Amino acid sequence: MDVEYRSPLLGLPDAVGGDGIDAPVPAHYGSFVAEQRVLESGEGFVDLSHRGVVRIEGPDRLGWLHSLTTQHLERLVPGTPTATLILSPQGHVEHAMYGVDDGEVFTAHVEPGRAGALVEWLDRMRFMMRVEVHDVTDEVAVTWRPAARVARAPYSGYTLVPRADLAKYADAAGPACGTWAFEALRIARGEARLGLDTDHRTIPNEAGWVGTAVHLDKGCYRGQETVARVHTLGRPPRRLTLLHLDGSADRLPTRAAQLHHDGRAVGFVGTSARHHELGPIALAMVKRNVGTDAPLEVDGLAANQEVIVDPEIGMHVRPVL
Repeated sequence: MDVEYRSPLLGLPDAVGGDGIDAPVPAHYGSFVAEQRVLESGEGFVDLSHRGVVRIEGPDRLGWLHSLTTQHLERLVPGTPTATLILSPQGHVEHAMYGVDDGEVFTAHVEPGRAGALVEWLDRMRFMMRVEVHDVTDEVAVTWRPAARVARAPYSGYTLVPRADLAKYADAAGPACGTWAFEALRIARGEARLGLDTDHRTIPNEAGWVGTAVHLDKGCYRGQETVARVHTLGRPPRRLTLLHLDGSADRLPTRAAQLHHDGRAVGFVGTSARHHELGPIALAMVKRNVGTDAPLEVDGLAANQEVIVDPEIGMHVRPVL
């Protein structure tokens, strides 16, 4: 997809473009608070067509992906949404994929701008396997619908539609809701975005991906030793936490701003949003030696913690909410 991509849904009435990495799609259509309520009611959809899409086909695709990634994929049932990671040899998260297999093709979506690097890495790992990997971002668009969520399946609700049919899809799937509403609900669920709520040192145990995107009962894969050691011995170096921010200031913290406790830096803040019930919230990566009830400060804003990743074993405490 061209780097100058601009969603056709930005032409809908009252559509306002997003910020930063989410600038190519609508942030809201007039009221992100009302849009949150629409999504929570099970209606509407969100345009995420700026996300990258990768197609993996061939008879060896699931066994091959099983050997390379953190998820158990050998016997993945067609139509089952899943999430999986690719780690560095040291266990740091390099790629995060969210996808589904239809019995013949595994199609995954990734953060905007990351499809090319993922395809390049996968191509290098094909060897003699009967698989083909393609960047199909130009052909396929990602949306999210609460009605498509699967019970007790984290990271579900995503739907893939032909990019050429996105406007037609919007007419049928409405009402349209923006990324601000989607992000507020995602942050409240404690679902991290790679590169926004994480950094180059993040391991799965810190971000709550163990048990959701990492299967603990499968064969070897790159970076497994780090994941297994931290899970077995406990206490990952950091933990993803939900921050409840001081709502008296009419602003949100700058992404990647340092998080402080008693004047010392103890982590960084990731994405933030205004939730229609919880108020201003954010996800942050916090050092393990900081108490779960310790008051924090970021960008001049006071913040209280809500645990979403167990500080001892590094597993998400509410992966299906």
